Amino acid sequence: MRVDDLDTPVPVIDLDRVEHNLTKMQAYCDRHGLALRPHIKTHKLPQFALRQIELGAVGITCQKISEALVMAEAGCADILLTYPIVGAAKVKPLAELASKTRLTVALDNAVALDTVAAAAAEAGVEIGILVEFDSGDGRCGVQTPDEVLTLARRAAGNGLTRFRGLMTYPRGPRTVPFVAETRALLDGAGIAVETVSVGGTPGCWDTHELPGVTELRVGTYIYHDRATVGAGVATLDECAVHVHATVVSRPTPDRAVLDCGSKTLSSDRVAPSVGEGYGLILDYPDAVIVRVNEEHAVVDLSKSAERPEIGDRVRILPNHVCVVTNLHDRMAVSRNGEVVGDWPVPARGCTR
Repeated sequence: MRVDDLDTPVPVIDLDRVEHNLTKMQAYCDRHGLALRPHIKTHKLPQFALRQIELGAVGITCQKISEALVMAEAGCADILLTYPIVGAAKVKPLAELASKTRLTVALDNAVALDTVAAAAAEAGVEIGILVEFDSGDGRCGVQTPDEVLTLARRAAGNGLTRFRGLMTYPRGPRTVPFVAETRALLDGAGIAVETVSVGGTPGCWDTHELPGVTELRVGTYIYHDRATVGAGVATLDECAVHVHATVVSRPTPDRAVLDCGSKTLSSDRVAPSVGEGYGLILDYPDAVIVRVNEEHAVVDLSKSAERPEIGDRVRILPNHVCVVTNLHDRMAVSRNGEVVGDWPVPARGCTR
């Protein structure tokens, strides 16, 4: 079957572009002595996670315990959870995960640390700790090196967890000075910093210019999307996932309606400097998806010299491909325009 024969709306993965992106990133990290730890939230597919490891990744990054369990059961032997795990309800599933893989958890507070320690006790294994610090984004993360020292000492003193280093997302102007100051403080206390992990596909190609950084976490790079193209870290030809849709209505000469909406494309936008609307229609780049309802995408054709007719198919580059993955139970897989698979997405919808 050709991709153009698939029913729409449908997200389609180009396997050749995926392989190009994976090998390009691994080669970059190898060249600069960086450990690569890909974030699987973008693809949520064990076969891609295992391929990333096969190419040289030191392990993978996950955001949720349930997501990580899917990957551990598929054979991923080293997993970093980059989300604070808090509360008694998390102890048992975290212990189950720790029994299946070498586990490290990022956190920024003592409550999360105590939760991880309880899971380590139940599993009877050591769990690693990275202390997350705020590089300026204003989300999670400790604010001072002294807070890192306090958590590092607490992690080392409970006999259940091991302090392994630092983590931040996204890296920002505070990253390098914070790492330098924290290393000096921890060195003085006799505490080793094994890992300094930074994340984010935007800006990834200059990670080697950050003194003290040892590990790169990137997710979107496997597929890329409109946002990463807009950030200048990928080209349109490196984008590996497109949503194929059909024009189902042309109520006016300047308006078309596609059979995909927020349940297919998501409602995420990109920066105004990158573009307008809810995705880039590659075949009609001057057309703008101005509105998405649950099942409709309304397209403004007023600036487009060429205009699709009812029944025509279009290819859409998503603004944010990670969300598109999580909206679909299955993804069509292709090579050279031929459909070569229809893959379930096992870690889709893992929210705990």
